[in-house]
Amino acid sequence: MPAELAVGRTAGIAEPRLDGGRLFWLEQRPGERGRTTLMGRGGAGAAPVDLTPGTWNLRTRVHEYGGGAYAVAGDQVVFVDDGDRCLWQVTLTSDGDPATVAEPRRLTAPPDPERPRAFADGLIDRGRRRWIGVMEQDGLDRLVAVPLAGGEPELLHQPADFCGYAVLAPGGGHLAWVSWEQPFMPWERSQLWLAAIDAAGQLRQARPIAGSAAGDPQGISVFQPLWLDDGSLVVANDRSSWWNLERLADVSALGPDTLPRWQPLCPMEAEFATPQWVYGLRTTAWDGTRLLAAACRQGRWELGRLALDGGPWEPIPLPFSDLAALSAEAGRLVAVAAAPAIGQGLLELETASGTWRHTPTAPPPLAAEAMSLPEPLGFDGHGGAPTHAWYYPPRGGSHAEAPLLVKGHSGPTAMAGTGLNLAIQFWTSRGWGVVDVNYGGSTGFGRAYRERLDGQWGVVDVADCAAAARAVVAAGKADPTRVAFEGGSAGGFTVLAALCFTDVFTAGAVRYPVTDPEALLAVEHRFEARYTETLIGPWPGARALYEARSPLRHATRITAPVLFFHGLDDRVVPASQSEQMVDALRQRGQEAELHLIPGEGHGFRDSAVRTAVLEATEAFFRRQFHL
Repeated sequence: MPAELAVGRTAGIAEPRLDGGRLFWLEQRPGERGRTTLMGRGGAGAAPVDLTPGTWNLRTRVHEYGGGAYAVAGDQVVFVDDGDRCLWQVTLTSDGDPATVAEPRRLTAPPDPERPRAFADGLIDRGRRRWIGVMEQDGLDRLVAVPLAGGEPELLHQPADFCGYAVLAPGGGHLAWVSWEQPFMPWERSQLWLAAIDAAGQLRQARPIAGSAAGDPQGISVFQPLWLDDGSLVVANDRSSWWNLERLADVSALGPDTLPRWQPLCPMEAEFATPQWVYGLRTTAWDGTRLLAAACRQGRWELGRLALDGGPWEPIPLPFSDLAALSAEAGRLVAVAAAPAIGQGLLELETASGTWRHTPTAPPPLAAEAMSLPEPLGFDGHGGAPTHAWYYPPRGGSHAEAPLLVKGHSGPTAMAGTGLNLAIQFWTSRGWGVVDVNYGGSTGFGRAYRERLDGQWGVVDVADCAAAARAVVAAGKADPTRVAFEGGSAGGFTVLAALCFTDVFTAGAVRYPVTDPEALLAVEHRFEARYTETLIGPWPGARALYEARSPLRHATRITAPVLFFHGLDDRVVPASQSEQMVDALRQRGQEAELHLIPGEGHGFRDSAVRTAVLEATEAFFRRQFHL
């Protein structure tokens, strides 16, 4: 399969939403240099409409990672354009066809270069004719309101540090949102806040009602508050060590000094949440009658129903194992869904009957029989702990002479799932086996699995990925002299650390990697400004650990050739990290190839760039392994 088909043509979809019988979603187009546009569709059989054609690019930059680029309610759509970072408004027609009746209109003034600001993760408060969402400015998040008629943001709430995921109660009498503060990430410690809204639209009696703050004895994370029609509130909460759903009934009767009584809904060893790197994430939905949710068990997602009285989990029989971004109304649900042999697309489900349809973003470039399907791989990882990975055999079957590519995901809290990954199929179609590792620190396996990496970044992840490769080789499925390792961002750090501190891998390729964790401390990226305190230790007390884990400081230990790719616009991990590492390797005569890419940041969006990166990686590995 050509690289262009693997990574260059397929559009990405995100944030589908149902509103008033209409379906909306974001579509990222690699062929348009990664431009993201808002798509809309009316009733059954209606054709999709591009609501922001031309040069509009719906993208937010809050916390650098963004997400939550648009909000819709009735005939109003508000979105963030990446060109000026402002809020824009579009009015839709009222005849069921989501076509615009006018050009987008700017709601907020262009930013002051001396005090840049970014908006994201909003909702439309229809009764008060305003947008409510997050504004990041001067090193803080703010919960603000902007009139739909346009104007300056009005401060509603000032959190200690970060906030988002605001939801408005039916009737508009209460607002709930999530807040967290450094040094913790939202999946480590976060709180669910609740406030009443008075007649003037101001928040009153704001207070936390679930989760944990920085100083609390137990770390608890909350995810995605959701209002039900009866005024009760549902949230995912991991105080049981699993992100399970809980319900707070009759929120309106909750006094300022009343202790909230949360009711667990179907406790089980499954995750009903995912790490909040970006806004716009949703794993639960209310269709007007039923509570629906996506649950992750052992690396696979499934869709099901939950009873509000705490009844059993009811899985809905569907062929999909990768589900995200749920939205529902009036007996209908939409989500982004994929399966091992089914590409990402929009899933639409009639929740009463169970009938569904799935619209992939592109037809599969391979026949189903030509695809390599993931096989669960269990092995003993760091310290003998049971660890999980997915193994993809090469086309034609596994054998002892096959080259092996080990993949380390980013985050490092991400999860290797089973949705169709055409980049993996690119390798298996060329005779490679691929092992996609859920090393300690990955989400989807409970809090204890995720916390294996605490203080052990560069140790547990390295040991687990090396153990996965050894397990495949020991099973007679790969050539131990042809084991490559690739990853991006935090996964790139794991690749370089593995090349430093193990002898398992014979070549590596990294994209925008962390090469020296100490250097991250000087980067002006507030979302992760203190993340390394969890992953390695507090600075400067843990200086020795930072130095011991740094691939840059131990570059002399790398004997395998390494390929680097880095975007020159990267503000999360500056390109200087790759440049310094390459210089250190070349000074001792070690082969290191560097590609610096103009116009790209932390994650490549342009189809031409993504294609070139994959082709260059294959050529590099083929040259090293004499294939």
